Amino acid sequence: MTAPPAPGHPRAQPDWHAQELLLMREVMRLIGSSLAPGLVLREMLHLMSELLGLNRGRIVLVDDTAAGAPRTASIQHAYGLTQAEVQRGRYAWGEGITGRVLATGQPAIVQDIDAEPLFLARAVERSQLPPETVAFIALPIELHHAPIGVLACHRIRSRQRHLNDDLAVLRVLATLVGQLLQLEALVADQTRQLEARNAVLANALNTKSARYGLIGNSPPLLQALGELERVSQTQATVLLLGESGTGKELFARAVHLASGRRDRPFIKVNCSAIPDALFESELFGYERGAFTGASTARAGWFEQADSGTIFLDEIGELPLALQSKLLRTLQEGTLVRLGGQRELKVNVRLVAATNRDLAHEVEAGNFRQDLYYRLNVIPIRLPSLAERREDVRALALHFVSRANQAHQSNVNLAPDALARLEAQPWPGNIRELGNVIERLVLLAEGTLVTGGELDRFLPGAAAPATVAPPAPAEPPLVRDYTPAHSHSAQALQAALAEHHGNQSRAAQSLGLTLRQFSYRLRKAGLR
Repeated sequence: MTAPPAPGHPRAQPDWHAQELLLMREVMRLIGSSLAPGLVLREMLHLMSELLGLNRGRIVLVDDTAAGAPRTASIQHAYGLTQAEVQRGRYAWGEGITGRVLATGQPAIVQDIDAEPLFLARAVERSQLPPETVAFIALPIELHHAPIGVLACHRIRSRQRHLNDDLAVLRVLATLVGQLLQLEALVADQTRQLEARNAVLANALNTKSARYGLIGNSPPLLQALGELERVSQTQATVLLLGESGTGKELFARAVHLASGRRDRPFIKVNCSAIPDALFESELFGYERGAFTGASTARAGWFEQADSGTIFLDEIGELPLALQSKLLRTLQEGTLVRLGGQRELKVNVRLVAATNRDLAHEVEAGNFRQDLYYRLNVIPIRLPSLAERREDVRALALHFVSRANQAHQSNVNLAPDALARLEAQPWPGNIRELGNVIERLVLLAEGTLVTGGELDRFLPGAAAPATVAPPAPAEPPLVRDYTPAHSHSAQALQAALAEHHGNQSRAAQSLGLTLRQFSYRLRKAGLR
């Protein structure tokens, strides 16, 4: 038996069938493991060169052109071509061999590029090719039965391999390229549709949750908002429960805006800020001469809220003597001004809020039980910020945008800073987060605040004093009753120390009533 020719012997030939099978197997493996066309197509061109000797392969695809502009195509994927050669590979419709394949959708076989006048040698100059006879094969790549590109390569004619075998392999590969590009187009189209749909859904969620200025989409927030909207059209009293800084005023305003009273006044009153001696006159008004200095009559907050909504914040601070008068107004819809004799009719929707346990206050004798039952018709618990951590990022970005606009700044938060904010416990809830962001925008040294820079602004970190931001403009038909001044925990402690723990004298030194001083001690966690 004759021994097979040794490698390098003129009669030794590659096993072309095995090479074809290896090429197809590798191409299919690539398609199965990656949907990135660039990677798959370049490796396919590489295998064509290494296994079958189909060199300088390129895939020419139709360019995106404006309507009415001449159609062109250019090399998008290649192997064995320099960057400069790829850049030169641009063809007008019908220009040269490549342009003719695009225009006709028919394959082209050039047996000798030197003998073909239509061959442009544009991408690869003839001097860069072997001196022997070089062939050029170009097959159309079709999508929906229309040519969208060309698969082309050079072929050395002196190889001992049939041209028809190369054509058969190239036809299969051109079909695979068309299918891969079609799949890419379908995935891109589906992705665009999903992104558009997600944008619509996200916008709908944001619109729903931010409709009343409430930022976020967390389940606890949406649950509280849903309860609010279900009772907004009724006339029942709403009692907002929750920790300080959870946004009770915004929820109270949401009750007003979601009701039929939305175009009428919304009056907010902070009960903890009104001195005991002024409670009755502030809430129910007074007649001329009711007390020294009452030179004219004045309508109280309830009269000013007539046909609208009144929000009594910190209602647990209401003195016992006023609680019975408030109960009568709620039950009968009437009031009598301080120093007055006649009853005045008022039509007011009450929203109250407290962070105190009113049931416990009733047991302690500090709050009337009948008033408590009257207020507790529709209790709505507001979630703390710790319960809605997924809203911290949206709230922080909202506060940054608002502070930037107010202070004409351009501060932004890096992703690690947002993650750091989400990890904070926020015992002061949304108010504390807003204050941190305000301080950050005012004092940040650069325009991008990272997690490391953020630490000095977080609660517990020493930070220089900030300039108080300007108060926001008050909306129409809204009046506020706020304290003339506030006192820090340090000021309260200093006053107590100065007066040897005597709370009455400490309160007087700060211009506060004993009740107001005690309330501030409790809020500051000093009692």
